[in-house]
Amino acid sequence: MSMEVIQGINSHFAVSGQGQGMVLLHGWGQNMEMMQFIADAFNPYFKVVNLDFPGFGESDNPPRGYGVEDYCEWLHELLVYLDIDNPILIGHSFGCRVAALYASKYPVYKMVLTGAACIKQPLSTQAKIKTKSYKLAKKVMPSLAKKMQNKVGSEDYKNASGVMRETFVKVVNSDLTDILPSITTETLLVWGDQDEATPLWIGKKMEQLMPNAGLAIFEGQGHYAYFYEPQRFINVLAIFFKEFMS
Repeated sequence: MSMEVIQGINSHFAVSGQGQGMVLLHGWGQNMEMMQFIADAFNPYFKVVNLDFPGFGESDNPPRGYGVEDYCEWLHELLVYLDIDNPILIGHSFGCRVAALYASKYPVYKMVLTGAACIKQPLSTQAKIKTKSYKLAKKVMPSLAKKMQNKVGSEDYKNASGVMRETFVKVVNSDLTDILPSITTETLLVWGDQDEATPLWIGKKMEQLMPNAGLAIFEGQGHYAYFYEPQRFINVLAIFFKEFMS
């Protein structure tokens, strides 16, 4: 385990193995522990970087509300520090946002994106009503808006505070739809067909938009399909990385 200052942030990560760089990017509210089984499976074949994003795990909070662009540049600075270029990126949910934006800006050898939160979902009618009511209350009755605040947001929003609440708002309002067609990196999309956080239609849409992407569906699984079927996930990835698995 290492702790280094990256972009002025005490950043926690672990590096294991040698060879082609592979970087594991966890989801919102998670940390490197969620991805450790992937590191254990592949560090005999790759130089694996398992990390805590700023604001998660043992990494310090960012100095201000971070957006996906900020996390992307933090990742780039970390990989420059580790002398890793043209990495393999493996991300879950929020981590996929960072991975996709990174791949649109820098060389990436291959990507695996599971439950990718890259396309912003339209609000339900109920959510729209709650949001409009909250915004109106902020203007005319701030005290009421403060009481409404924890009833309007998602569980992730309610669980965040301070700079991480601002970060959450920036992240969830990002939509990478427009950049997806420009990402030519060979990409494996892994989805649970029961995913409610990032429904399967997002995976199918990403497969259509990305010129070099394929979709693998885990039947009966939800947003954490990769974690609840770890051996199946590792087996699928081993095929995707077969040129290194000897």
